Amino acid sequence: MEIASLNDPVALTQALIRRPSVTPADAGAMDIVEGALTELGFTCRRMRFGQIENLYARIGEARPNLCFAGHTDVVPVGDAAAWSRGPFDGDLADGIVHGRGAVDMKSAVAAFICAAAGALSRGKPKGSISLLITGDEEGVAEHGTKAVVAALIQEGETIDHCLVGEPTSYAVFGDMIKNGRRGSISAKITVHGVQGHVAYPHRAANPVPVLIRLLAALQARVLDEGYPGFPRSNLEVTTVDVGNTAGNVIPARATAALNIRFNPAHTGATLGAWLDDAARSAAEGFGGRVELTSAIGGEAFVTPPGAFTALVSSAVRAVTGVEPELSTTGGTSDARFIRAMCEVVEFGLVGASMHAVDESAPTAQIQALAAVYERVIDEYFAASSP
Repeated sequence: MEIASLNDPVALTQALIRRPSVTPADAGAMDIVEGALTELGFTCRRMRFGQIENLYARIGEARPNLCFAGHTDVVPVGDAAAWSRGPFDGDLADGIVHGRGAVDMKSAVAAFICAAAGALSRGKPKGSISLLITGDEEGVAEHGTKAVVAALIQEGETIDHCLVGEPTSYAVFGDMIKNGRRGSISAKITVHGVQGHVAYPHRAANPVPVLIRLLAALQARVLDEGYPGFPRSNLEVTTVDVGNTAGNVIPARATAALNIRFNPAHTGATLGAWLDDAARSAAEGFGGRVELTSAIGGEAFVTPPGAFTALVSSAVRAVTGVEPELSTTGGTSDARFIRAMCEVVEFGLVGASMHAVDESAPTAQIQALAAVYERVIDEYFAASSP
């Protein structure tokens, strides 16, 4: 890779988009990242777990260690014919980069690299810069950042602060920084009854009314009225299915799925116990059984306003002229795993087109993002210097 491209986050974004790294495929995306960082003098470690390519790169041995974290994997394109441009062509037209990953989040990975290049051109920092890049953020997330963090902790690696490059800006670039995330727990409910003729209900056990009552009871509970810095927790039923094609047959089974997004007023364990209790109550007096399985996608967490959030906010404000809001809205991210090591915040592009057909990002935003990250590096090590 030419040194010039290490100073051009747009060109680097295009190069990454042209690698169709739909989870769990890597398609050479991590090779581009590793090549660029090696050229800058980083020590790069490829950390493969399962089918997933991950990379942890560090330059410097001293503390503090400022880490930038992100992912090179992307979601599927869906109907490729619906795209106005090839989703993996990385086209640049009228100041816009087009392609899957332009927003979420190959542009941020490119900005990390170029920010490091700019900062290192003025000398090595009094500390360390690291990058934690995964190929499993958009998938089940078991063999990506979660596994890398566990390995780094086991090895005694220390990260002091981390900035994740998820697309956090909402309406205009620079208007939002994520300093926390709600937790997530999903559940699947299966009510097993006894099939029979609707004219002879005493010979059957209808699972549908049981499922309806259970879902109604779950929906009726107000989980909380919010938490400082967080919105209310919410439970959403995402599917209900019986699969019955006959109007005169009591079905043998009814299923449903739900998801709860929760603030720090709860833990995944307490919500899981509540769901289990509700399922047991629903099964009382029923001639069948109620089965509920749940999985915690992540716990709620927050990085309280302090020196690090102020530093990132200052860098955003200096580059964009916008005063960023600290927010905990949105879905989960890999920050939920990194928080086990250090304080973590997230900042990136406007996310309007992420995961959408014709995903795209303005080149001006990508360049400004690299400038924000570079300023974070400069201010971080200036603040930590004696």
